[in-house]
Amino acid sequence: MTTLEKFDLTGRSAFVTGAASGLGLAYAEAMAEAGAKVTLADRDADALAREVKRLDEEGFSVRAASLDITDRPALTAAVDAHVAAFGGFDILFANAGGDSSPGFWNPEGHRNPDGQVDTLDPEAWDRSIAINLTGTFNSIREAVRAMKAAGRGGSIICTSSNAAVVNEPIVGLPYMPAKAGVKHMVEHLALELAEFRIRVNAIAPGPFVTNIGGGWLKKDPTVRAKWDSLVPLGRVAETDQMKPLALYLASDASDYMTGAHLMIDGGMALGSFK
Repeated sequence: MTTLEKFDLTGRSAFVTGAASGLGLAYAEAMAEAGAKVTLADRDADALAREVKRLDEEGFSVRAASLDITDRPALTAAVDAHVAAFGGFDILFANAGGDSSPGFWNPEGHRNPDGQVDTLDPEAWDRSIAINLTGTFNSIREAVRAMKAAGRGGSIICTSSNAAVVNEPIVGLPYMPAKAGVKHMVEHLALELAEFRIRVNAIAPGPFVTNIGGGWLKKDPTVRAKWDSLVPLGRVAETDQMKPLALYLASDASDYMTGAHLMIDGGMALGSFK
């Protein structure tokens, strides 16, 4: 097998959560472009239907699963339907997540009155942990069940964040411990599942132009400029820049890698020199 052939996903299937937009959609596109059959899962039914229709018209083998990753019975049913449709379960992108709470600083560097630990809405904490950490666990649990049943190993890729290892005052408090938990869970499960030839890795993005945080980076030039200034490479990334790393981790090109937490953040975690 040549080096390029190791990236070929023909004959495999992938299940991507949070796939109606942003990084999840980029992951799904990368899998389909490499030959995989893909289930796109998301709670935004309208956006999901639109993207699945587009990819189908482009000639890719895709299907939709409208669900919330905090709904365990819905996830079970969706994974079973994926296996029935595609004959197995090879790749999971546990990507769905988000954060709606403000950081303790705003982008201008002033205290945010709604983002302090003593003013933070406890429901915002519960919601962020439920989506970013527990929802990731739910997705992995169902994927592992299907992968073990198939008996041919698999690759699980979780979307973590550079916020798992770097304190970001603009980011809401609950998001950071949730993503740190994802990092630790990935490392633990890599050990647990190695015996079954199931690899578990994490991608840790820095700032990308997505809908997270209410889509600030798309809508507010002030926020975009602030984040651009924090990145040593001088710019926030577009979601297509994630595709090569996603394909690497999903494919045989990374068949000796498990338990990794790979930063893709333009050097932001290294600190600013500006």
